[in-house]
Amino acid sequence: IGTASVTLDTVNAGGTAAFHCRVTGSTTKFYDRFFRVREDFNSWFSCDGLVPIRFTRDTHEGRYDATNDYSYFWNASEPYIDASVYSSSRGQRTMKLPLKPCTFDLPSLFFFARNIDMTKVEKDVKYPMTFAIDDDIYDVYFIFRGRETVKVKGFGTVKCMKFAAKLLEGEVFNGDQDLEIYISDDLNRLPVLFGAPIRVGDVEGRMISYKGLKYPFSSLVR
Repeated sequence: IGTASVTLDTVNAGGTAAFHCRVTGSTTKFYDRFFRVREDFNSWFSCDGLVPIRFTRDTHEGRYDATNDYSYFWNASEPYIDASVYSSSRGQRTMKLPLKPCTFDLPSLFFFARNIDMTKVEKDVKYPMTFAIDDDIYDVYFIFRGRETVKVKGFGTVKCMKFAAKLLEGEVFNGDQDLEIYISDDLNRLPVLFGAPIRVGDVEGRMISYKGLKYPFSSLVR
């Protein structure tokens, strides 16, 4: 059991008006004794177009540690990500990752997805997404599954848009089934509920609080 938070503010990134998104997560003190997790993701992306500028990651999961530090070079003759990555299993490395027009890190991808024009999204169609993490670029997808009203424990009843997203195969996920996520069906597009199968059992998360919304939370029924 753990908690995570997402914060967003505006900054000046080298003369460019940018958003700074920070995502932090940790296991609760009780579960630290079994498997301690600490996550700290930071992403800077332009206010105009949500174009990634920089990304950092600091991860501690049990005995596994990893860090990422990306700088995006969009104006190079062949755009690339200048990546410095470390993992406790492979050590420190530097490399150039290929950069395509719709390549994101995870926080910037999340905000890009929140701003998609839903009038152009068809139900049950796979839409590609590309993101970078560690030393590789991954091509995944999301699918709009329709609209549902769901009860979120300890929070309320919310009218939602339901999505499925491709999971990467690894030590936690087997890659055979998708993540299911429920997003509030209003202009805020808050992630209120998600669930995914893992190699043993399943994992789920729910929203417990929010503040500073730009629009009324009109999808909250009660």
